[in-house]
Amino acid sequence: MPLVHVEHLQKRFRVAERGGGPLGALRRVISREGRGVREVAAVEDISFAIGRGEMVAYVGPNGAGKSTTIKMLTGILVPSGGSVVVDGLIPWRQRTMLAARIGVVFGQRTQLWWDLPLIESLRLLRHIYKVPEGRYREKLARLTDLLDLGPFLDRPVRQLSLGQRMRGDLAASLLHDPKILYLDEPTIGLDVVAKERIRTFLLDLNRREGVTVLLTTHDMADISRLCERMLIIDHGKLLYDGGVGAIAERYGGERRLVVDLAEDVAAPAVPGARLERREGTRLWLSFRREEIGAPALIAALTARYAIRDLTLEEPDIEAVVRRIYEEGLP
Repeated sequence: MPLVHVEHLQKRFRVAERGGGPLGALRRVISREGRGVREVAAVEDISFAIGRGEMVAYVGPNGAGKSTTIKMLTGILVPSGGSVVVDGLIPWRQRTMLAARIGVVFGQRTQLWWDLPLIESLRLLRHIYKVPEGRYREKLARLTDLLDLGPFLDRPVRQLSLGQRMRGDLAASLLHDPKILYLDEPTIGLDVVAKERIRTFLLDLNRREGVTVLLTTHDMADISRLCERMLIIDHGKLLYDGGVGAIAERYGGERRLVVDLAEDVAAPAVPGARLERREGTRLWLSFRREEIGAPALIAALTARYAIRDLTLEEPDIEAVVRRIYEEGLP
């Protein structure tokens, strides 16, 4: 069975209609008739499964329903409909048992104690999760080495940089050997070096220990580096479930061929391609894969002109996902 199984998941919230001032809104909420209260669908009929050891990106614009889904997967929220099973447990019914099997990292929040040294937070979490002393020491040594925690283990969390705190939060979420790790914007606000350190750590964690990862992020570099599969959600509905590379191929629209001609040509043209711009002998040609394939276009070019060099540029994943947000799937 998959580690995470979600079927026809729904979550609706009751929201008071605006108008009439705060007192009027309060009256509408508590009135028996329920006047002035409407239901908002945050998540609507979502189904997916995640296998053990997968690293999956869960993306969508702000307000799409990502955080609501994660809260149902962790047992914080109870669904309005559908079902969720995580490692054989129903999250909102077996929260305590589930907490010992999952790790959660929120990029804009921390589970560490602000005024305590990082090492004291980790010791407290060891007792909360009932991690045996021997296992704790072994795990702490490994995480300290992989995340380079040594220089700031004894420093209060409030004195840590954002990158250091994020590494501390990762260590805290992994002390009890969770089977699945939920990451919500784990690299937000980090510099390039800190981002790469965390990405490398997560890849190593998945490869060595088989930890399943569900990643929510707006950083497409995170997705390209870490995940082979992507779920796209918008307005509470699942729009796409498939390969990260395949999304550009299927929904990327136009591809681009950058061509360096051997000599200047007055009005270059190739059937099936559109001349975007030119700089001297360099041309940027756009074409749609459903109209002409790259081999056919290159063959047509070489038949007409002397070519010095050419480069095929695939659609950028970030641009494709943004287009899906704005226009929906073709």
